[in-house]
Amino acid sequence: MGRTPQVGTPAGMRELNQRAVLARLRTAGPATRPQVAKDTGLSKPTVGQALLDLERRQLVREIGRTSTGPGRSAVVYGENPAAGFVLGIDIGRERLRLAVADLSGAIVSRVDERNRCRSARGLVRLVGDLGERTVAEAGISPADVVAKVVGSPGVPDKETGGLQHAQNLPGWGRRGLIDELTGALGEGVVVENDANLAAVGELTAGAARGAETFVCITVGTGIGMGIVVNGQLFRGAHGAAGEIGYLPYGTAQGTPPERGMLETEVSGDSVVRKAHQQGLVDVRSAKDVFELARKGNEPALKAVGEEAKQLAFVVGAVAAVIDPELVVLGGGIGSNTDLLAEPLEQALRGTTPLRPRIVAGELGETAVQSGAIAMGLRSAREVVFDRALELRTS
Repeated sequence: MGRTPQVGTPAGMRELNQRAVLARLRTAGPATRPQVAKDTGLSKPTVGQALLDLERRQLVREIGRTSTGPGRSAVVYGENPAAGFVLGIDIGRERLRLAVADLSGAIVSRVDERNRCRSARGLVRLVGDLGERTVAEAGISPADVVAKVVGSPGVPDKETGGLQHAQNLPGWGRRGLIDELTGALGEGVVVENDANLAAVGELTAGAARGAETFVCITVGTGIGMGIVVNGQLFRGAHGAAGEIGYLPYGTAQGTPPERGMLETEVSGDSVVRKAHQQGLVDVRSAKDVFELARKGNEPALKAVGEEAKQLAFVVGAVAAVIDPELVVLGGGIGSNTDLLAEPLEQALRGTTPLRPRIVAGELGETAVQSGAIAMGLRSAREVVFDRALELRTS
C-alpha cells in the first residue's frame, strides 16, 4: 500500500487528484484530458494540473495527438511504463526463470537457466547472479527495479525465515534463507509460494481471467495448489493453504512420507513409476510417457489413465471443501490436459457428484513468473508514486 495523503489539505487534495488521474490511465489506457475528466468526474482544469504534475515527475507522458475537429487536436496521455520496473523470479528444482517487466507489464528481458545447484547456498548465489544479469540485459540500473517477487516451492516461515515443506530443494527450509535471498537480490524482495503465484498469473493473464473463486493445481516435480476466493489469494492461517501434497491418501504407514502421501502418488515421478509398472522400463521422465501416449502407445495411455484417476481424487476433495467455479490444471503434468481430460472426467463421475469445470492453464511454464510480475506490479506502482512525491518535497 502507498502512503496515505493528508486529506483536507491543498497538497493532500492535489495528491488525491493525481492518484485518480493515474489510476484512470492505468486501468483504461491512454486518454485525452477531456476523456480523463469525464471518466474521473474531475474538472478539466483539475485534470490538467494533475497531468502537468505527473508529467513533471515522469509518471505520465504524451504519447500522441488525436483530432477533435477541423484544425484542432488534443494531446493523448499515457502512463510512463519506464518509471519503474519489476523483477519476477521462478525458482524450481529443474529450472530458474527470471524476467524484468516495465510498469505496463511488458517483458523487457528474460533469462532461463537449468538449476544445477546441489546446495541452498549455491542456489541463492546463482539466483543473485542471474538477477543481476536479467536487469543488465533490460538496459536498466538496479535502482530502477522497484519490486522483486520470488516464487518458490514451500511456505515462507516468518519465525525462522526459511521455506518449509520444500523437499525438492535441499536446505531450502534452513533458518535465514529468505534474508540470504534478500542479500543476493537487494532490498524489496517478496518471497511467495510458487503455486500461489501460478494462480495469480492465471487470474491476471490466463485461463482464470474473470473468475472469482477458483483453484490452480500445478502438477510437475511435485503437486501444489493456489486458491483464490472472492478474487483474493487465500493463504490460510500459516500460509500452508493449498499444500495438497499432504492430503491423506492410501493406508497410513505410521510415519508420513517427507513429500506427503498424495505427492508420492500424483506427480512427475509417479507417472514414470506407473509407466514402469506397465512395462515401459526405458522411460525416464513424465514428458516421455505423455509423448508416447500422444502417439497411441497403449501402456503409456494406461499409465496416464491411472494418473488421471488419482488426480480425480484431488479434484473431488478440493471441490467438496472449496466449491470452486473453475479448476485450472498447470505444471508439466497439468499441461497435458488433452490426454488427461477424458479419463479424469470418467473417474470423477464415479467419485463425486461435485464436478467443477476443469481447464488447462494458458500460461504453461511461465505461470509462476507471470504471477510474480503481476504481484510485483501492484506494489511497484505505489512505490514509484511515493518516490516521486518524496523527490518533489525533498
